[in-house]
Amino acid sequence: MRVLILGGTTQASQLAQQLGSHEGYETVFSLAGVTKNPVLPNTSVRIGGFGGVDGLRDFLRVQNIEAVVDATHPFAAQMSRHAAMACASSGVPVLRIDRPAWTEGAGDRWTHVSSIEDAAAALGDSPRTVFLTTGRKDLGPFQRASQHHYILRSIDAPEPSSLPRKVTLLLARPPFTVASEMALMKDHAVTVLVTKNAGAEATAAKLVAAKMLGLPVIMIDRPVLPPVKTVSTIESAIAWLCERRHAGTDRDV
Repeated sequence: MRVLILGGTTQASQLAQQLGSHEGYETVFSLAGVTKNPVLPNTSVRIGGFGGVDGLRDFLRVQNIEAVVDATHPFAAQMSRHAAMACASSGVPVLRIDRPAWTEGAGDRWTHVSSIEDAAAALGDSPRTVFLTTGRKDLGPFQRASQHHYILRSIDAPEPSSLPRKVTLLLARPPFTVASEMALMKDHAVTVLVTKNAGAEATAAKLVAAKMLGLPVIMIDRPVLPPVKTVSTIESAIAWLCERRHAGTDRDV
């Protein structure tokens, strides 16, 4: 069974690696190419865009893809929409791995917003020291909110022209620990955390650290994605693929 994995998360890489140990699967692992020097699985890899819905649909046909697993980042909404549309029009089954979102608990001080623009606005007019963990893209709204000082953490360095006027840039790759996150927030006198609800275990420590320090969090909620079959674990994804593979074998008999 030839499977296209749309990557961008740790779960995507883990799925590709695990499928490599299962007989009957040939995987193509696809990345958008946003992150430099990504961690790649030991399988066939392609990097770059498809050229929209039509380009992805053509790729599915030319490469004889029999199933697609969308394991992109929860905020990679455009890719998820393109995958749903291309698969629907080409008859290729698609599954999305949607890891659980972070949830607010006792002691958390979260303000929920729906976009980067709303997050910047929620910081208010008075100067604050902002721990910004939304990635190196879409920094324009924070550039315009230039009264704040930003502690910007990113895996790769942003374009210098995209940076806010007052910024301290930290280049680091997860996972992070609660202890290291608390030390970072104390060392930089952080007064508020801004993040996307990625739901990843590797980056959840900052939320625990913020709670322990009594800091407010501006949480950017996830975008609404197309209604496709969804699971939350790699094991469930493999089970779904197994069912599809055996169903295809039964039809061929």
